[in-house]
Amino acid sequence: MQIQFSFIIPVFNRPDEIHELLDSFTKLNTTLNFEIVIIEDGSTITSEDIVAAYQKTLNIVYFKKSNSGPGDSRNFGMRQATGNYFIILDSDCILPPQYLNEVEKSLNESFVHCFGGPDSSHESFSDIQKAINFSMTSFIATGGIRGHKNSVNTFQPRSFNMGLSKEAFLKSKGFGEIHPGEDPDLSIRLWNLGYKTKLIPEAYVYHKRRISWSKFYKQVKKFGLVRPILNRWHPETRKITYWFPTGFVLGFVLAIILWVFTSIKVPLLLFGVYFLMAFILALFNTKRLKIAVLSLFAIAIQFLGYGLGFLKATILINILKRNPEKTFPDLFFKTPC
Repeated sequence: MQIQFSFIIPVFNRPDEIHELLDSFTKLNTTLNFEIVIIEDGSTITSEDIVAAYQKTLNIVYFKKSNSGPGDSRNFGMRQATGNYFIILDSDCILPPQYLNEVEKSLNESFVHCFGGPDSSHESFSDIQKAINFSMTSFIATGGIRGHKNSVNTFQPRSFNMGLSKEAFLKSKGFGEIHPGEDPDLSIRLWNLGYKTKLIPEAYVYHKRRISWSKFYKQVKKFGLVRPILNRWHPETRKITYWFPTGFVLGFVLAIILWVFTSIKVPLLLFGVYFLMAFILALFNTKRLKIAVLSLFAIAIQFLGYGLGFLKATILINILKRNPEKTFPDLFFKTPC
């Protein structure tokens, strides 16, 4: 199959990000022809002028639609696209020059109908963004599940940097209404249809993520809330590792209680050893003392938000058997009729 790429990019009130992303497209080192499909998902601050400025140098198709969430907007874009292989990006990403060449090379060597790529931190990012990037991508904080685990059949691509063939899109019907969590849900459904997924380590993007601690906490808490719902939908994918952040938070509270009321310090010292290891690794990776310190805050917020969200949803959804959509309506977008 001759691969024809269409990039699918939903955007909501982020014209500055689209400007940076489109600028990185102009710097790609590739001779391939590709299409860029931008879907304005009900924005009140549109990217129309930014897109118009690049339409002479890039093959861009621009759509406006009512707000229905990123999953449905990606589906909309894939239905409009002319390519037979879609690359889905978040608007807060920047592409390195070799990105598309690495994707093409990997798919030609070992074709799959769905791939994912990791994310990295750009030198222009703020210190908080760099610290959050370390927390979200480092093995010591996530176990490598977000793009540094080189597995073929079990890797769940994330929609900030994800490839999907037109064939797989049509058979799977694309993303569901849940958000976040629409990407692992799609990966699991693709496996059930017989498709394989893989990680392309070289096809990384620079991913800005959240720009404040409060927004980061809200994001990771939603990740925690979503996972028990996915476990209920797809029980075969349940793993004990999903409990680790909750166990970390509860263990830390217990360690403090033991220290205060019994003077037992060993559990708290073990947590201290963990954060010391994280600090050393962050310092080695980022080469910045300030970012290494901020990385500890990012890890703590990540564990706290995800852990409490996971615990709450597990109790309500999997133990009390509440309806997910009625219990957490903010996690679902309704597709317009």
